Amino acid sequence: SKFVNDKWMIKNGFLNDVQEHKPWWWNIKVQKLNLSAPLILLPEVSCQKAIEILQEKGYDQAPVVAESGLILGMVTLSNTLTSVLAGNAEFSDPVTKVTYDQFSKIGLEDSLGKLSCILENDHFAIVVHEQMQCGGNGSSFMKEMVFGVVTAMDLLTFVSRNDKK
Repeated sequence: SKFVNDKWMIKNGFLNDVQEHKPWWWNIKVQKLNLSAPLILLPEVSCQKAIEILQEKGYDQAPVVAESGLILGMVTLSNTLTSVLAGNAEFSDPVTKVTYDQFSKIGLEDSLGKLSCILENDHFAIVVHEQMQCGGNGSSFMKEMVFGVVTAMDLLTFVSRNDKK
């Protein structure tokens, strides 16, 4: 049924959006949001330490990224606290026990229209950027780097500040 759902097809890059009456911001690139660099947590951080770090730094959520660069998901302050209080996780458990592993990624070059489609179903999207890394032996490979986390509030703030009615 997903192949007949245009929003799913657009979100997953199988179809270009052909909406007739797009808002002025629809084709602007995600990089124009000027997102701040995210706080990244490593998977071995304990739930307790994650709560402390998020509170101390003033973040509601943070991507969990392995040292290899693999994005494992997103941890939120509220989900971590709820899981610990409900007994589904212990303070000493690694943060991966409470990490959301279902998440959407979007690139810096993608449009705000595509982001808008993602945010209709998801609370956030992880903004990624492909970067070439070269080794000492001359080998090179592309590595996906977390550039930021974007929410509907970020999009709304951008649109309201730059409204061109």
